[in-house]
Amino acid sequence: MLAKVLSGAAVGLESVPVEVEVDIAPKSLPSFSIVGLPGKAVEEAKERIRAAIKNSGAEFPKHKITVNLTPADLPKEGPAYDLPMALGILKANNGLAVDFSDSLILGELSLDGSLRHTKGILPMIILAKQLGLKNIFLPAVNAKEAAVISGIKIYPVVSLIHLFQHLSGVRKIDLQKHIDFNQFKDNNCFDFDLNEIDGQEQAKRALEIAAAGGHNIMMIGPPGAGKTMLARAFPSILPELTEAEALEVTKIYSITGNLPAGSSIIKTRPFRSPHHTTSRIGLIGGGSKPSPGEVSLSHRGVLFLDEFPEFTRSVLESLRQPMEDGKVQVSRAAGTMTFPSKFIMIAASNPCPCGYLNSKKKSCTCMPGLVSRYKKRVSGPILDRIDIHITVPEVKTSRLIAKNLPSRTVESSRQIRIRVQKARNLQTKRFKETIFACNAEMNTKSVKNFCRLDSNCLKLMQTAAEKMNLSARGYYRTIKISRTIADLAGSAEIIPANVGEALQYRPQQGY
Repeated sequence: MLAKVLSGAAVGLESVPVEVEVDIAPKSLPSFSIVGLPGKAVEEAKERIRAAIKNSGAEFPKHKITVNLTPADLPKEGPAYDLPMALGILKANNGLAVDFSDSLILGELSLDGSLRHTKGILPMIILAKQLGLKNIFLPAVNAKEAAVISGIKIYPVVSLIHLFQHLSGVRKIDLQKHIDFNQFKDNNCFDFDLNEIDGQEQAKRALEIAAAGGHNIMMIGPPGAGKTMLARAFPSILPELTEAEALEVTKIYSITGNLPAGSSIIKTRPFRSPHHTTSRIGLIGGGSKPSPGEVSLSHRGVLFLDEFPEFTRSVLESLRQPMEDGKVQVSRAAGTMTFPSKFIMIAASNPCPCGYLNSKKKSCTCMPGLVSRYKKRVSGPILDRIDIHITVPEVKTSRLIAKNLPSRTVESSRQIRIRVQKARNLQTKRFKETIFACNAEMNTKSVKNFCRLDSNCLKLMQTAAEKMNLSARGYYRTIKISRTIADLAGSAEIIPANVGEALQYRPQQGY
């Protein structure tokens, strides 16, 4: 007897339908084979399915079982096909009179028949809605993840016997209620706050501009100046994720298996801090079976690269495309995958190998040639793609002592975040009819449309471009920063003061 069940497969960050066909030949020797380019995890499903069916109290057919996963030319990976294959076997063997044509089924089985947490659920739900399917059966532990998508019935399944009883009409499964995005609360409990950092007002101002406009930033300073702590406190001033952005982030974390079991949509912007020994594939993504790297895991969030020059040259150069295009294309023999990578990069570096070049507290022990080679580890094209360059000086002892004085008042991250959110709201309104989410994403044409400069600003930019040797990219990035500074001030027009401040954040000669 033949049974058909619909499931899905992940291809990059998207999903495609996979039809699971199960045929049981009664007059043949017992065997169990899976065809249709199954991976190792799919091949091993035979033993999981056999044990799950027996431990659920059902009889495993002692006949020839053939499972075909179509389309046959698409590689099938992961354990999500366990449940549809097991259900297909039960239907073909027991003659279960249920029509699965409007349902999507997926989930990993345990040996006792219970369903385990399965990755890649959210893209599957989106696929089911695109296909016009009415029902989806999935592990109960993944139900909240699926509940953020409306317009489809979600059945949280606890075990194989639980699903069989539902389909047989013995005990119905209660539907998972839709969870509205506005029901989720942003997690405002951050580990670091900017008011905990002594001094560094200029660096804090630069971080505020970076957060408001989505600009990349590089901090250069001696050890102990507070670069790492500033970067760690940066998420506390970032604006809230929009619903579309939250779905993008959750989809990436769902596909990669980084979404915790029982959780739903991600409401807090990601913060990724890979070690400087990270490989190019680890940072950009790829591999024999292409998967997202750190730049994609930090999508719509922050990618913090501490000890920036210590990363290998090839790794740093691979950042060019994601920083410029907001996406990564990974090409392999099996095809080309595109992963999103719209992140804010924070790079932190010492001024020299010992870290004390131009320090007022300690003497630099580096030879001039060594300092020059250290700075050349980061190429000009990479530096040109970083919008904001800031020097983080050593903190004076008097500032540390003043920390305990009652009269000391420092803005908290919450206060700064309010200004950042207002500026980002202005950008959301400005780019309503475009594909951009913030000022940093604007292309050249959009800069000319949305960032008009008066004669005084143009004159200032012309003088700066000549004296600072600004590249075309640097010229337009300076205008973008000017637009962000004006947004923070609540101004509809860019004034010379905004341009002047933006020019201060361009890299100086010699880094």
